[in-house]
Amino acid sequence: MEGFMPKDGGGFELHKKVFPLLCDDAAELPDETFVLVIDEISRCDVARVFGEALTYMEVDKRGLPCLMASGSMHVVPSNLIILATMNPWDKGVDEMDVALERRFAQIDVPPSVPALRKILLSHGADGNFVDLVAAFFDGVLKIEDESVHLGHAYFNNCLDEASARRVWDYRLLPFFKKACRLDKDLLQRIRRMWLNVVPEPLQQATAQTGIESGAPVQPTGQANQAE
Repeated sequence: MEGFMPKDGGGFELHKKVFPLLCDDAAELPDETFVLVIDEISRCDVARVFGEALTYMEVDKRGLPCLMASGSMHVVPSNLIILATMNPWDKGVDEMDVALERRFAQIDVPPSVPALRKILLSHGADGNFVDLVAAFFDGVLKIEDESVHLGHAYFNNCLDEASARRVWDYRLLPFFKKACRLDKDLLQRIRRMWLNVVPEPLQQATAQTGIESGAPVQPTGQANQAE
């Protein structure tokens, strides 16, 4: 909104930041439409960032002067459109300011399987592999527990089996462990779903099968000697 910046001769002076500057531009050209895009607005304490201007974002208060904390006057013109994105699971504060939520129309944009397919194919992934990743993605989105739902960005570099293993080990598994910390059965269910995309290495799968069944697991060399 506003900030103090150093002057060449020493000291500081108050300067307008992006929002009031855009409001001034919009006020000078009332027949034009101006759009301000705010990304990840849920990561800040919105009431503290906008101050009194928050009230004057409402349609019926546009064009009215408001007094800023610095003592300067500010006007939010009617031809300024504000678009703000937020991820409900990414918060810099506990909850979004209720006063802000009622001043904005909220449009839900859920993760999209077609969008994921488009991303992976544009990055050069094989079509059959994309089908497997998309099926896993769709399966996770159908789980009732919304805390395990995730977006497309996790899969940007998931283009083949080798990269998929890295994505699982370093991005997906940490996410699901945190989301399923109170539901270990759900975590195991998601693990099994992922095996449809990238099966476990044969050696590891054989070892796990032997351990689970109680059968001794012999090294390959000993098995050959026995034969």
